[in-house]
Amino acid sequence: MEFSEVILRPVITEQSMYDIDEGKYTFEVDRRANKNLIKQAVEVMFDGVKVAKVNTVNVKPKKKRMGRYQGFTRRYKKAIITLAEGSANIELFASETDADSEE
Repeated sequence: MEFSEVILRPVITEQSMYDIDEGKYTFEVDRRANKNLIKQAVEVMFDGVKVAKVNTVNVKPKKKRMGRYQGFTRRYKKAIITLAEGSANIELFASETDADSEE
C-alpha cells in the first residue's frame, strides 16, 4: 500500500478544530492501515512533522431514513495523530494571506 493511499482526507469537525490547538490532527484513513503505517505516511507526506502517538477508531455505520426508505451511512476508520514536541505543524488550510504573499 502506498503512503498516499493510507491518508484519505482530514476530518473537519468542531471537536477536531479544537484539538489542532493541542497538536492533534484527525484524518480518515484506509481501513486496512495499522498505526505504524499511518505514522510513516504522515511523516513522509508532511515535511518536518514528527508523530508522537497514533490513536485509531473504527467508526460504525449509522441507520438513516429518508421517508419510508432506510439505509446506513458508510463505515470508515479514523486516526487521531498527536505530534511530538518541537515538531512542525500540519498546514491543513492555507489562509488567504499566505496565498497572497507567495505571488
